[in-house]
Amino acid sequence: MRIVVLDGHTLNPGDLSWETLKPLGEFVVYDRTPPGQVVPRSASAEIVLTNKTVLDRETILSLAALRYIGVLATGYNVVDVDAARARGIVVTNVPAYSTRSVAQLTFALLFELTLHVGHHSRVVHEGKWTHSPDFCFWDYPLVELEGLTMGIVGFGRIGQAVSELASALGLSVLVHTRTAPSQGTMPARFVDLETVFRQSDVVSLHCPLTAVTRHLVNAERLGWMKPRAFLLNTSRGPLVDEVALAEALNSGRIAGAGVDVLSVEPPPPTHPLLAARNCIITPHIAWATRAARERLMRIAVDNVQSFLAGRPANVVC
Repeated sequence: MRIVVLDGHTLNPGDLSWETLKPLGEFVVYDRTPPGQVVPRSASAEIVLTNKTVLDRETILSLAALRYIGVLATGYNVVDVDAARARGIVVTNVPAYSTRSVAQLTFALLFELTLHVGHHSRVVHEGKWTHSPDFCFWDYPLVELEGLTMGIVGFGRIGQAVSELASALGLSVLVHTRTAPSQGTMPARFVDLETVFRQSDVVSLHCPLTAVTRHLVNAERLGWMKPRAFLLNTSRGPLVDEVALAEALNSGRIAGAGVDVLSVEPPPPTHPLLAARNCIITPHIAWATRAARERLMRIAVDNVQSFLAGRPANVVC
């Protein structure tokens, strides 16, 4: 049994171990694999693991030995699942490994937008506090969260975790989702999408990317938002029309945005949000805490072991 990891560096840049996979077969790990090397490197592999390296139809059809594709992530759009299904190849993913980490970064972005901790630390080191005539200074508006309203679009595990944190901080929570759970004692009110955008002081995106949700945040919906409102996206970059968002930020239509994902990653130097006013951008790191990556590794190995035992788990096709 030959096992090939096509792009192992993202999951394991050196602080984790592949040891639990090695006993399962002949094991090879590549830090990164350019498109032209996917087939040569996978040619005799029965098991291929990938994070973001694309396995398209042509590639899948050309890998005669391939029996299993393990996606080292929750999203599996890098795999042509129709081609895999036609070949009888099992495809699995790793769900729910980074819920708390993504929720944590969501609020890290919000805290930066409301208190500008990084900015104020930087200007202190540049000497502005040293030369201030007052005992304190700030050069951005400082915003308290208690009493504000957070609108959450999408209410899976991450959306629910964000809702819990928001409630703990004293925010009211509005939710728009296709499949609302039973209200019960949940401290959230389920509303239509327009209500979320019009009534929220913070709109946070936690929905999957589909044909319906692509550019969910567009010029019209940005126009519904309060001028002092913030937009957060730790889900998928193409949920947002980034040109429209840049225009809304630069015109002062909304107060700010915090995003961990972009439509093109890494972004080109001409990306509209790189120069947009009051836009906090982190480089797709919400999922990447060591704790989350350890869970990802553990579940990915369990998936392979389950497949070899004839009991595939977390199957997407």
